[in-house]
Order: sequence, then structure tokens, then C-alpha cells
Amino acid sequence: MQATKPYTDEDRVRTWRLLLETLVLHVALFAAALVAPALWMRFLAGVVLGLVNIRMFIFYHDYLHGALLRKSRVGDLVMSLVGFYMLAVKSVWRETHNYHHKNNAKLLGSAIGSFPVVTLGMWRGMSPVQRRVYRALRHPLSVFGGYFTVFLIGMTIAPFRRDPKKHWGGPVAVVLHLAAVGAVAVWQGPATALAAIALPQMIAMGLGSYLFFAQHNFPSMQLRGRREWDYTFAALRSSSMFDMGPVMHWFTGNIGYHHVHHLNHRIPFYNLPAAMAGIAELGDPGRTTWRPADVAACLALSVWDPDQQRMLTWSELETRSAPPVAAESRPAPQAEAA
Repeated sequence: MQATKPYTDEDRVRTWRLLLETLVLHVALFAAALVAPALWMRFLAGVVLGLVNIRMFIFYHDYLHGALLRKSRVGDLVMSLVGFYMLAVKSVWRETHNYHHKNNAKLLGSAIGSFPVVTLGMWRGMSPVQRRVYRALRHPLSVFGGYFTVFLIGMTIAPFRRDPKKHWGGPVAVVLHLAAVGAVAVWQGPATALAAIALPQMIAMGLGSYLFFAQHNFPSMQLRGRREWDYTFAALRSSSMFDMGPVMHWFTGNIGYHHVHHLNHRIPFYNLPAAMAGIAELGDPGRTTWRPADVAACLALSVWDPDQQRMLTWSELETRSAPPVAAESRPAPQAEAA
């Protein structure tokens, strides 16, 4: 932790330069998705805009961690608008994400702000309904459908129902989002509304949700019980390094260096690679990638087996959960002839 402190220094000029570059690119792609002469051009612009939205969200994420734009009134205004645009208003994101950082990889309670993980023993004690809910929350459709499951429901509607006075911003963000979709649909048609607004958010929130899933659900991850839980262990062994090329690292704001981020969330995203390179203890994390085999391996994980100290796959869990096969009855031995 001491070794990470030099990397927490923010270069405010660099922050604003990178943010303005991202915002200018966002505006240009949004304009192209609205008025490009061919529909395929609008959808192509919408796809790239979705990736840029991930990067823009990382600025917001780091700002709420106190890594960027501390005590900046202009930064606070810009980031507040980004929160409404990304369906993750400050009151909700700060509450759930801060809890996640303080409870990362704990076997009880870590589902708040994250995807749930239970032990094999806990699974065996769950009711059929609880098992179906658990499977549904970890299903690929729930993960990649983060636009609906994580953000439209989990980050806006559910928090408002829990505490309307505190989280009133969630429904407002949804209303503004749907109003924007409707306005563009009336002006330029439903296809353009999809290309310029809905599709970019589906891409950003779907890929972002999977990133978050894989950063804490990967084959080599290690967990500890609440009594043995340790913050540094959880950062370095329960958070992955998501290897990707320089272009995707740019779009995702270096969030793939997730073990470094979890060790010290005050490090600005642009300092994360240097921190990993400069601190030897950060050089051997559990890793995953965008390769289909690695994506499938992460999504196949089900529950934690404390005896084997690893996550079981769903197929392994089904084998463990199956009732024992009764031994075949054998005919009684015949009495020997006298």
C-alpha cells in the first residue's frame, strides 16, 4: 500500500485533456449516429460510441473514488451529468461501489454492488427458488444484458424502491433516457434512436457488466471466509488482470488492471500500468482475456469449493449436487450344498 502512494498523484492538466478528448470524440460519434447519410454508418458510429461510453464511465468511476477531479466544481457538474447519462447516479454508484471495495470477495455480503458468489455448502442449503435466482443472476444473459439487468433495474429502479428519498435520481435518469430515445425516434426514426442512444448503452453496459463479472469471477481466483478475509489478499488474488490490446485498454480506461485498482482506488486510471510495472508484488495476478475460451471459462464458474480452494463449474456442481446412485441389489448367496 505504501508503494502505491506515489501513483495516486493526479496530473490535473492531463485529466482534463484526456476527458475533453473523450467528450469531443463522444459528441462526434453521437452526431454521426444521428445524421450520417447511410443507416449502416449510423450503426457503426453507435457501436464505436458504445466503446467510448465505457471510457467516459471510467472517468466517472475514478471521480467518485476521489482519484480524479477532487474539489473541482466544473468536474463535479460534468461527472453528475455523466452519471445521469450512464444510468448510474452518484448516490447509487457511490453507495454500492464503495461497499464492493470494502467487501470484495467476502463469501457473505459481497453480492452488494457485485455478482453473488456462494460456497458449495451454502448452495446445498439453498431452496430450489434461491438456486434459480442465483443461477439467473450469474447467467450470461444477465451479465451481457447489463443495460437492462444491472443499470435499468439494478442501478435505478431497485435503489429507488429501497430508499426513494436518497435515490430519487435513478428514476429521473430513466425518464430522461427514455425521453431521449423517444425524441430521436420521432425526429429521425426508431432505427436512428436505436443506433444513437440505445445501442451504445447496450454495448457499454453489457461489456462493462461482463468486465466487472470477469474481474471477480475467473478460474484462478482465490477466496477466503469472512474471518480470514484480508483487504490486500482480496485485491491481489480475488481481482483479475484483464489482458487486452492497447486499443481496448484505451476504450476501457485501463480498468483491466483491476487488481491494482482494488489495492488502491485512489490511483488515476492512467497511472495503473505504471503502478503495475513499478511494483514487483503486482506482477503475478490471476489473468483473463477477451478470447472466447476465456470468456466461456469465466461464465462457466458456479460456486466456491472451500475444500478444493477453487470455483466449480456448473457441470461440476451438477455432479456434486446429484443424489447418490443406489448400489445395485445383488442376489443373496446360495447356501452351499451339504
